[in-house]
Amino acid sequence: MATIEEILQVEAIETDIYRGPAFRSHLQRTFGGQVAGQALMSATRTVDDDFAVHSLHGYFLRPGNPDLPAVFLVDRIRDGRSFTTRRVTGIQQGEAIFTMSASFHVRTDHGIEHQDRMPPAPSPDDLPDQMNELSDEAKAVFKEWQEFDLRLVPREQMPTSNYFAAQQRVWFRHRRRLPDDQVFHVGTLAYMSDMTLLGSSKVPHPGVEPQAASLDHAMWFMRPFRADEWLLYDQTSPSADAGRALTQGRIFDLDGRMVAAVTQEGLSRTGRDMPADQHARREQ
Repeated sequence: MATIEEILQVEAIETDIYRGPAFRSHLQRTFGGQVAGQALMSATRTVDDDFAVHSLHGYFLRPGNPDLPAVFLVDRIRDGRSFTTRRVTGIQQGEAIFTMSASFHVRTDHGIEHQDRMPPAPSPDDLPDQMNELSDEAKAVFKEWQEFDLRLVPREQMPTSNYFAAQQRVWFRHRRRLPDDQVFHVGTLAYMSDMTLLGSSKVPHPGVEPQAASLDHAMWFMRPFRADEWLLYDQTSPSADAGRALTQGRIFDLDGRMVAAVTQEGLSRTGRDMPADQHARREQ
């Protein structure tokens, strides 16, 4: 299977035009985190090193074909003193499959500081590796992400609030040491952030198997981090209705620093057949 270094290594084929490689896959559609990560890396390649991405907003327009590369067209919307904006469109076979707006902020700004406290969770070292907990069918699909260590916090070990409709917490990290470049860790987290988040919407509905797919995805990056060190993904699903589920996540490092936040809306439609790869992903 492809490494995250290979996945995020977009190729410049013309000014502001990049190609994201395709790799052998067990999935029927390209993993959303791969598309978002490649789009973000394409945008980053057009921005001065004095700026770092602080937010992205993406829409999944069509299912990607995992057997084909994607081409990413970058529009330079604005280059300012403090903020830079890029718009990226991912294309396969002449059709847009993904669009993203990304904003970059100069690294030297200072201001007020505060954050929510990290919620309680058992140490990831005390939890089982999710790859060892999956069925054989699911393991075949999850070979896509075998480089990532995911550990689900059991419900009985997770303090919850009656004010939230659905809650889930997951520890995750890349298994290998990654390059030190913070840009690469941001791209890796954009890839990782699509893992398990939509699953938080299924917590109140045991036994229900909705058709699931990411519809849109937004991220905010607050503090530097390493994607090869443990990160706690604190997830909630405030609402689900009309075949769509809203999910949110806050990401903390082991020191309790909030490093990123995520909001995603996904398809949660019932009454239709689910592709085989989604059956396997449901177990995660």
